[in-house]
Order: sequence, then C-alpha cells, then structure tokens
Amino acid sequence: MLVFAITVSFGAVGLALLLAAWRLVRGPDLPDRILALDTLYISAVALIVLAGIAWRTQVYFEAALLIALMGFVGTVALALYVARGDVMH
Repeated sequence: MLVFAITVSFGAVGLALLLAAWRLVRGPDLPDRILALDTLYISAVALIVLAGIAWRTQVYFEAALLIALMGFVGTVALALYVARGDVMH
C-alpha cells in the first residue's frame, strides 16, 4: 500500500512542479511569477521528502530542510525587492 501511495504522490508532485514551472514562464505579472517560484520550492521539498521515504535514507530529509530554508529566504528577498525596489536598505 505504501509503494502505491508513494508512486501516486510522485506523480502528483511532478504534475505540481510542471504546472508551477508553466506559471513561472507564462505568468502575467511579477507577483504571479514569485508565487510560482515559491510553489516550485515547496514542490521540490515534497519530492525530496518522498524520495527519502521511498529509498529509506535520512540524507534526503536534511537536503529538503536546506532547500526549504533557501526557498524561504529567496521568497522574502523577492518580496522585498517588489515592495521597495531594493533588498538591502
């Protein structure tokens, strides 16, 4: 049952990655593209966690934590750039 759930989850997260990448390329304005980039980070974290569960290794969970941290910092920096036109003020 777990193998089936992981397989379906890989497909769903892969589809989410494709749709977010499409929105990133095709987005009508900058806030939509920033949101799509944030969604890509979240989907990448989910995909890495699923790989860690499927292959039963701890290293993938640490990598997912690092990607989540970098994604958060990147999203905050982009939001500051859009709001103020400058990241460091």
